[in-house]
Amino acid sequence: MKAAPFAYHRPDTVADAVALLGEYGDDAKILAGGQSLVPMLAMRLTHFENLVDISRVDELRNIDLRRDGRESRENTVWIGAGTPHALVGMDDEVAESVPLLNLSTPHIGHFQIRTRGTLGGAIAHADPAAEYAAVALALDATIEAVSPQGRRQIPASGFFTGLWETALAVDEILTAVGFPVWSGRCGFAVQEFTRRHGDFAIAGATVAVELDDQDMVTRCGIGLLGLGSTPERGTPAEEAIVGRPVTDITAEELGRLALSGLQYVPADLQGTAFYRTRVGATMVARAWTEATTEALHA
Repeated sequence: MKAAPFAYHRPDTVADAVALLGEYGDDAKILAGGQSLVPMLAMRLTHFENLVDISRVDELRNIDLRRDGRESRENTVWIGAGTPHALVGMDDEVAESVPLLNLSTPHIGHFQIRTRGTLGGAIAHADPAAEYAAVALALDATIEAVSPQGRRQIPASGFFTGLWETALAVDEILTAVGFPVWSGRCGFAVQEFTRRHGDFAIAGATVAVELDDQDMVTRCGIGLLGLGSTPERGTPAEEAIVGRPVTDITAEELGRLALSGLQYVPADLQGTAFYRTRVGATMVARAWTEATTEALHA
């Protein structure tokens, strides 16, 4: 099967891309790496009259460590939306400052997909099993978007609104994502369960944890993959363990807590909702054990 006919546009700047979105509105769709959109078009699961290809927009391919505001004590790594997965996974700054991104990258599809697919495209696509989306939630990332009305920033917690749906307006383009840099005694881990390497995760978890000098949990972020209609966050577990000694928290307890707030767990040919829930709890438990071991030895 082939995609239905469409008009193809290839702007060279963000301003040109935004102008096209403003002109065509609902009839336009941004094309970045195309690793999700092109197959959907080819199978005619979706259709747009106009595709706006931003792969030549150089200003969207960058990785920048900066401090946001004079009063801020916490650095942020800002990654341009057009930066390919492979570059994110190979970048030394990312590996040092946002290890959870570095750890997540090898789980994304295959090498060819990571070479063409982009960070911004993966997050804007809002797949429930997307690794970078789960990382964005766990680390309280900020999504930057530009429209004809100007630039705005959206917290990751309010960005994913439904299956393949986000808070982006029809005339907005995702331009960058800012990931806070955790410092101190921190640990990070990613665990996924898939049928084969490169498949979408049946269930998975990204975990970040920070300890103080007395081994008390001072901060925790848990992102969940494949366990809802959107990427989810294990908020009940995060809230329950902050301020507690890490040695008093069992991995099994954390796994159960992380999934206790989910209102909907999908069921499909890969497994029932009960099965996904059990697997998801196990993935959280394994990631927690790995992350806390790293933090205790930091």
